[in-house]
Amino acid sequence: MRQQTLQNSFTLKGIGLHTGLDIVVTFNPAPEDHGVKIKRIDLEDQPIIEALAENVINTQRGTVIGKNNVTVSTIEHGMAALYALGIDNCLIEVNASEFPILDGSSIEYVKAIKKAGIVEQEKDKDYYIVRKKIEVSDPETGSKLTLLPDDSFCINSFIEFDSQYIPNQSATMDNVTDFETDIAPSRTFVFVREIQKLREAGLIKGGNLDNAIVIYERELPQNELDVIADELNVPRQDAKELGYLNTRELVFPNEPARHKLLDIIGDMALIGKPIMGRLIAYRPGHKINNQLARLIRKDIKLNEVQPPIYDPNAEPVMDNIKIRELLPHRYPFLMVDKIIQVTDKFIVGVKNITSNEPFFTGHFPQEPVMPGVLQVEAMAQTGGLLVLSKLDEPERYSTYFLKIDNVKFRHKVVPGDTLIFRVELSSEVRRGIATMRGLAFIGDKVISEADFTAQIVKNK
Repeated sequence: MRQQTLQNSFTLKGIGLHTGLDIVVTFNPAPEDHGVKIKRIDLEDQPIIEALAENVINTQRGTVIGKNNVTVSTIEHGMAALYALGIDNCLIEVNASEFPILDGSSIEYVKAIKKAGIVEQEKDKDYYIVRKKIEVSDPETGSKLTLLPDDSFCINSFIEFDSQYIPNQSATMDNVTDFETDIAPSRTFVFVREIQKLREAGLIKGGNLDNAIVIYERELPQNELDVIADELNVPRQDAKELGYLNTRELVFPNEPARHKLLDIIGDMALIGKPIMGRLIAYRPGHKINNQLARLIRKDIKLNEVQPPIYDPNAEPVMDNIKIRELLPHRYPFLMVDKIIQVTDKFIVGVKNITSNEPFFTGHFPQEPVMPGVLQVEAMAQTGGLLVLSKLDEPERYSTYFLKIDNVKFRHKVVPGDTLIFRVELSSEVRRGIATMRGLAFIGDKVISEADFTAQIVKNK
């Protein structure tokens, strides 16, 4: 999968849920590896904030990102739409401190993105692949999020409230392609008993029955309900009539649960990469959503590249016979057993280390350790397979080292280990010169790494 951006810009206008302002937001195409960034065009220097989990500064009734005293709130609905439709790179310009609430869901963002068009870019998407269970919980609220390995991004969400109308509900998204029809139209919701406190806190100044589901499930004194109705600029209602105040019917019977799932997607979009994993959420909210997103961001920062997935049962892209057709190396210097993945930009190779390796005879007889220089050689051979596989008549060419930089060895390699090499082109191959970055893994650990330059030479 390649990175994607918008084909054209689009603009949406609407009221701000919390500020009550008339807001204009414009989504623009952006170059590869740009990510999603938000620009406050109403401020003098037009500051830009990266839409990343570590920039979240508040999670009260919405997700607020900020930097240097500049904030933008209620971004989760727009972020969810970008994520679900596969937009990796986008510059968002907004003329206020929040996004417009629109109808309280993501559907208007989805429609606008599809109308603007989506274009594929040259670079590959960089996924966050869940390899083991990750869990966060909040004892105070009883919230818990569990992230598990899976072949795609899917969510099971469960909500629970002290309410006769939504005591408990669940929602499921088995595939992100279901977002437009099953999740995006779900609106945000609020209980009448919460409204006065929110307004006293300076929030929901733009809230009304057109942009939120309002649930009246605990009888209030008539005068209190009248005050709330007047503040929301909606008709007064008999305080004894409980239920939904909206005249518009629910889009789904479990619309609140689906909206909570929508919020999860918007908050998970702030890790900056699409996820491959299953998220099980119990009583989710923006606060705990951000805790999980921050934990993932920390893992991303600690690991330059995630370890490749190796399934020994899967058919290799290149077996040893095919490798020997491309590389001139032979025993005892052929250091790659098979290739398990190839893209335009990177390749993944495997080397099984046995006690019969000839270099163990002298390195060292009593403590066999694979020489570091041979690990780099194996990386280079893997990279050579990447560039040679792109050539016509590759058997007529060889690759030679020109330069090796930034070499690090972190752990020993001994008999019984399986080395996984991931080698990526650092730049386009020009005039027969290839610059590459190589990493060697055993399991989840980086064992060695190197930057190297090789020359592709036609054999005499």
